[in-house]
Amino acid sequence: VQLQASGGGMVQAGGSLRLSCAASGTFFSINTMGWYRQAPGKQRELVAGIAGSSTAMYSDSVKGRCTISRDNAKNAVYLQLNSLKPEDTAVYLCYADARLSTGENYHYWGPGTLVTVSS
Repeated sequence: VQLQASGGGMVQAGGSLRLSCAASGTFFSINTMGWYRQAPGKQRELVAGIAGSSTAMYSDSVKGRCTISRDNAKNAVYLQLNSLKPEDTAVYLCYADARLSTGENYHYWGPGTLVTVSS
């Protein structure tokens, strides 16, 4: 399973960005998809996740400013970030929990996309 993310970039505080991530490869199903982020010198932080049923969860740091959605037909997940703050600056990493045809479940990471928010 490969994950390809896009949509990062530089934006001014208060601006918005939409991140996209699509899974490809051979698998039986994609369960939860979502995003972590890692800022320099900080631990990786879960930003948001969404189950196949579209039940979503958000970290407190982005709740109210962020919307996660998915397109199951495209095996894609999207993260709309609004009212961005400088502290949102980080590498955003897409993830997917996939079930293979063998019944095994694996956790996959995308390569990350950089979001830089200037004040």
